[in-house]
Amino acid sequence: MTFVAVVGEGRCTSENYSLAEAVGRLLARRGTAVVCGGLGGVMEAACKGARSAGGLTIGILPGVSAQEANPYVDVPIVTGLDQARNIIVVRSAQAVIAVGGLYGTLSEIAFALKLGIPVVGLGTWQIAKEGRRIADIVEVSTPEEAVETALRLAGAHR
Repeated sequence: MTFVAVVGEGRCTSENYSLAEAVGRLLARRGTAVVCGGLGGVMEAACKGARSAGGLTIGILPGVSAQEANPYVDVPIVTGLDQARNIIVVRSAQAVIAVGGLYGTLSEIAFALKLGIPVVGLGTWQIAKEGRRIADIVEVSTPEEAVETALRLAGAHR
C-alpha cells in the first residue's frame, strides 16, 4: 500500500479545506492511505475526503489522547511529541502533499526534503536560498494534479 501525507494548517480557509478534501478523496480512490497530523483544518478535510471514498486514514497525533483526533481518523497514533511528531508524519509516507500551511507545515516540508521524500505543493510555501528559488517543491494547481504527481513521485521514491 502507498502512504501519502497530506499536510497543512489546523485552521484553514474554506478554499484549502475543499482542496484538501478533494485530495483525500482522490487518494482513497487510488487505494492510497492518507497520513496526517490527525487534527482539524487541512488534516480533517483530507481524512473526510478519504473516508468518503472508503479510504484508510492515519492520524499521527501531537498529544497523549486518541480523543483529540478528528472524527475521520481511522487509526489514531498518539505520540506526546507535540510539533516534533511532524517528522513521523512525513517519515510515514512515500510522498507529501502540502495544502496551504503555516510554520508547522513548513517544518514538515523541510523534514521531507531533508529525507528525500517528494513534496507536492498546492498553494503552499515557496523556498528560496540566497534570493534564488529552490525548485524542490513540485508546484501544482489542482487536487487532481497533486494526487497524480504525488503518486508518480511516490512510486519513484520506493
